[in-house]
Amino acid sequence: MSTDGRCGLRPGKGNADGVAVTPPTAAASASCQYRCIECNQEAKELYRDYSHGVLKITICKSCQKPVDKYIEYDPVIILINAILCRAQAYRHILFNTKINMHGKLCVFCLLCEAYLRWWQLQDSSRSIDPDDFIRYAKEWDFYRMFAVASLEQTAYFTGIFTFLWVERPITAKKTLNFALLLKALLLSSYGKLLLIPAVIWEHDYTPLCLRLIKVFVLTSNFQAVRVTLNVNRKLSFLAILSGLLVESAMVYFFQRMALAVGSDAIHKSQDF
Repeated sequence: MSTDGRCGLRPGKGNADGVAVTPPTAAASASCQYRCIECNQEAKELYRDYSHGVLKITICKSCQKPVDKYIEYDPVIILINAILCRAQAYRHILFNTKINMHGKLCVFCLLCEAYLRWWQLQDSSRSIDPDDFIRYAKEWDFYRMFAVASLEQTAYFTGIFTFLWVERPITAKKTLNFALLLKALLLSSYGKLLLIPAVIWEHDYTPLCLRLIKVFVLTSNFQAVRVTLNVNRKLSFLAILSGLLVESAMVYFFQRMALAVGSDAIHKSQDF
């Protein structure tokens, strides 16, 4: 049985029955820090460590099912279940593991999205001029695409958080954990990593691939909001829709600004 040493209470001194016990102070600090992946109820531990390396998965007192069956699953199986948007897999990743790669994943996804936009921009305006100034301008175009992608994602998250803050009395009885929600949204946006293969391998069907990737990311974000806040599907859908509306407004603003800059440049060239 594989636990990877990431979940459950750490073994303490064994008692007369050979069961590992935890000091009172440690037990108090670790109290209810896990969640049952089936019913979302809080749990004190994921498994009990007996002597001679014998582990027993804890049974949830609410639903009478294992608190987290995924602690003995291979990471590949967990990833497949996460791709299938299983709520149990999301609860395991968000509540019962210590994954702190959401920041790096966010930056890498933004780089992928910026590269895709930059590649489309260069494809629409190819130049055979080898001048260093042209290459320098193209490099700054990539940085500009990265900034635009970052602002659009910020607008998307802002729309979700604003909606959930307005609906705060409905979403939860206690204070919303926006830090955990942000982590869940960043981790569930891993589908953006498929942008680069979509460009490299699917030149003829890139628009269709981009739409499918967008739908997958939105579906993952929808499940992340639903699992993190333990709300119904309707509220999660409205939260994602609010984020999309704010993001679309930001995209429209950038498009109008680009058109305005382009028209000004045309007028200046005509005057010249």
